[in-house]
Amino acid sequence: MVQLSSGILGFAMVLVVFPVVGVAEAVEDKATTQDRKRIEGTWTVAALTTNGGKAKKQDLEKLRVINDGDGNWTLLSEDKMISKGTSTLDPRKKPKAIDFTVTEGEGTGKQYRGIYKIGKKNRRMCFAPSEQDRPNEFRSKPGSNHILVVYERLASAANETPKDISASEQ
Repeated sequence: MVQLSSGILGFAMVLVVFPVVGVAEAVEDKATTQDRKRIEGTWTVAALTTNGGKAKKQDLEKLRVINDGDGNWTLLSEDKMISKGTSTLDPRKKPKAIDFTVTEGEGTGKQYRGIYKIGKKNRRMCFAPSEQDRPNEFRSKPGSNHILVVYERLASAANETPKDISASEQ
């Protein structure tokens, strides 16, 4: 398996967290179901910024995220599993909110809080460890401990997305 720099690898494992899992107490609504369908599929990591530092393209090219429709996700590096987990979404918040937990592999037990936007062929999220406040903008400044990620849907998975969202919904 290819070795990524420790900072990038640590944060890369949480990149996958973009699908949604309904918790027992949560009521799944139409917006949540719609976002789950938009997230489902296989994604590449197009850009990653951690504490203001950008990841190298050659590191990003190795990463894939597979999001299941039930909210489970898997992060792969060169087709080998790095970590797995679950997440919950709240599309009613502004900006839309995501929480996720690593349940297997590197970072098991770690939790994160973030925000997200979804398009037809890309999505973006910004998140921080759960002991910090949820980010309120899509930025990763030095010292913030915020991770900003841009994903692109793999071309072979493009037909898995139901429809694009309008700019006003992003």
